[in-house]
Amino acid sequence: MCDELTAKDTEEFLRRNALTRRDFNKSGVGLALTVLLPPVANALDVVEQDVMVETPDGMADCYFVHPASGKHAAVIVWPDIVSIRPAFRAMGKRLAESGYSVLVVNPYYRTHKGQIVPDGKGFRDPGIRELLMPHAQSLSPETCVTDGRAFVDYLDAQPSVDTRRKIGTTGYCMTGSYTMRLAAAMPDRIGAGGSFHGGGLATDAEDSPHLLAPKMKAGFLIAIAANDDERDPEAKVLLREAFDANGVSAEIEVYRDTLHGWCPPDSAVYNEAQAERAWSRLLTLFERELA
Repeated sequence: MCDELTAKDTEEFLRRNALTRRDFNKSGVGLALTVLLPPVANALDVVEQDVMVETPDGMADCYFVHPASGKHAAVIVWPDIVSIRPAFRAMGKRLAESGYSVLVVNPYYRTHKGQIVPDGKGFRDPGIRELLMPHAQSLSPETCVTDGRAFVDYLDAQPSVDTRRKIGTTGYCMTGSYTMRLAAAMPDRIGAGGSFHGGGLATDAEDSPHLLAPKMKAGFLIAIAANDDERDPEAKVLLREAFDANGVSAEIEVYRDTLHGWCPPDSAVYNEAQAERAWSRLLTLFERELA
């Protein structure tokens, strides 16, 4: 989970690479990487649109992208704590080019529509944590499920979605746990979940996501940042035990030489090699579980 410790790790990473926060922001590295994601082999033509999805708490602004023709398995993409932005739109489009109807959501729609953090800024920058926390605190395990159900209903009503196939989910940072909670709440509809440097997946809390394993029918990819694992090495063990005890198929791996936040291409600690490996494992998961 993003906190002061992960921010310090990021600063140390930039220092070792002789890149200051100001240099990173000024260079526009994050924005450049957003459009420099490796191309999709045999990419499908896609249709993109901004949409509003009705939920019990109001209208959620989302980005919907899907192949230009045919019906396809749907995927819900929950962004990290920095929320919806060009990097996640690019990731959603990339999934669509691989053959999925993808809804990238704004989890903060209750308190803010659209992008919150200015381009070139991140969680570690002065004032950004204070900006984001009130929005993050508006969310809960309950809103994850009520929102998730609304997103599923929206997708199932779209002509580009094959409702005979189950839905995939992805979550990053604080939303990694959302993939597990929605899979438990809608076991007959959610078929796969990918958590990338997700926080709070297995804790001693009574509502810890790993305790929901008996209700899940989905397959999972749990991609853990190395520094997250150093701080909480027991989490992966609890996840493994919970999944195995309940017959849940799950690939759980600590990705070497990665820091919390290594997957989004606009992250200061983006690790392209490991992000690409995690992406390939996600596609394998979806091909298997959403067939």
